[in-house]
Amino acid sequence: MQKIDEEALAEAYNRALALEKSGDIDAAVKAYEEVLAIDPDDHGGAAVRIASMGRGETPDRAPDAYVATLFDQHAEVFEDVLVEQLDYHVPLLVRQRLQALGLGPFARVLDLGCGTGLTGGALRDMAEDITGIDLSENMVEIAHEKDLYETLYVAEVVDFLEDNDDEPFDLITATDVLPYLGALEALFFGVAENLNPGGLLIFSSETLPDEIFNGRTFMVGPHQRFAHAQSYVRNRLNAIGFDVVELTDITVRMEDGQPIAGHLVIAKLR
Repeated sequence: MQKIDEEALAEAYNRALALEKSGDIDAAVKAYEEVLAIDPDDHGGAAVRIASMGRGETPDRAPDAYVATLFDQHAEVFEDVLVEQLDYHVPLLVRQRLQALGLGPFARVLDLGCGTGLTGGALRDMAEDITGIDLSENMVEIAHEKDLYETLYVAEVVDFLEDNDDEPFDLITATDVLPYLGALEALFFGVAENLNPGGLLIFSSETLPDEIFNGRTFMVGPHQRFAHAQSYVRNRLNAIGFDVVELTDITVRMEDGQPIAGHLVIAKLR
């Protein structure tokens, strides 16, 4: 492992943030590139921030080190910030839509990006067995304390899906996972490999107006989170073997007092 000069990294990152905030995009990008040179694993998400300013290539996903660091740091206050301050209620929407469509109960559920267990808690009485996966060890520890899951793993979700050889699942959920993934092929393919025929995938995504996408299928939005075009989501699901049961326009959360538009998608494996 490469030893990181923490002092130099902090100085470069703070300088880059200040330049970005001042609106000097060219200088900010150069400063973030210096951050990446010091920390190639990108614990601070410099590559995502560059892309959010419309520069450089859009990464296929947020760096694992960045996602793990972000959620490890915020694990203790995660639910208060997300639910109380950002008005995030996607897990409850998942439960409501499954019940409204008469879907469930489920024998085996896989909760991708389980975090502290918000979705697991929402579905606990609808499932016999729930497995949770999250990249943040601190998040998984909090979920473990709630005793909501039969099994918990610390892992990146696509890597887990590729490596898993346990029995397939009847329902796979991915709430607040897609904002950290750009390209969706590997995720959807991995889900298909881990679902029983006729099994369900339910997930949330964030989106932007078509004129902002400007022909792109996905991009990093202004809050350093990936947004996906609805057509891209539908096309990838269909190509990999899913039928869309329902695609609902939702407000995923609030950010700076403004609603973040997104979708809640239920898809069935053919």
